[in-house]
Amino acid sequence: MFKKALAVALCVLMSVAGLAADDGYKVDYDGGSVTGLKPGSDLKLYIDKSAVRLAKGKANAATIPADAITEISYGQDVHRRVGAAIGLAVVSFGIGGLMALTKSKKHYIGITWDDGKGNKGGLAIQADKDDYRGLLAGLEGVSGKKAVNSDTMTVKN
Repeated sequence: MFKKALAVALCVLMSVAGLAADDGYKVDYDGGSVTGLKPGSDLKLYIDKSAVRLAKGKANAATIPADAITEISYGQDVHRRVGAAIGLAVVSFGIGGLMALTKSKKHYIGITWDDGKGNKGGLAIQADKDDYRGLLAGLEGVSGKKAVNSDTMTVKN
């Protein structure tokens, strides 16, 4: 009897914990037209069926209607970890040399919007390497727009 009661109690606790889980994406604001946010701000991005919402802490920073999104772009910034390699080379030259060969990637997502009522804007965010694919899929799903890889676009003067 005790085992059954314990099993029921654990099931209830697990379901409550699942409901309390945070379903947003942790992103860093890189810049754009959202007032009140500084580049480098830590945000949570929530994707609902009708809107994309940015929150800073418990406060709502911006809400973008899904049907107002005009473009989604993404790109990567790849660079070598030279600074970290120099720091490690002071301690151990071999490890510092190996560190100089490694690369770091940052994943950026851009969103532009226009609701037709004069509310236009855009923003760039940096997403975690484990989240950016899911984030792009969610944005594409609610907006109906296909994300554009900005690394493949060429600029002609």
